[in-house]
Amino acid sequence: MALLLFGLAAAAEIGGCFAFWSVLRLGKSPLWLLPGLLSLVAFAWLLTRSEATYAGRAYAAYGGVYIAASLVWLWLVEGTRPDRWDLAGAILCLAGAAVILLADRSP
Repeated sequence: MALLLFGLAAAAEIGGCFAFWSVLRLGKSPLWLLPGLLSLVAFAWLLTRSEATYAGRAYAAYGGVYIAASLVWLWLVEGTRPDRWDLAGAILCLAGAAVILLADRSP
């Protein structure tokens, strides 16, 4: 369930940030900012739905998913295929996220 939530949160965060990128870097209409802000609110809400006990752990684990989702965005939305270094970095980050999420923390 955590991976699904993190994936949805990543899509919302990337979409919201891309709206700002579109206005400030691509010259799109400032009207793009309204759905961007709503998307960022959805991101924050989704991230709080995580079952992690501590916010810092949720954010750290989410970071790996965010990096992988950003590369999917790069490929599907921006039309640039990730290279082997992008993929290697994403795999390392996802491995780190898995360690954080799945570690046995029982005493």
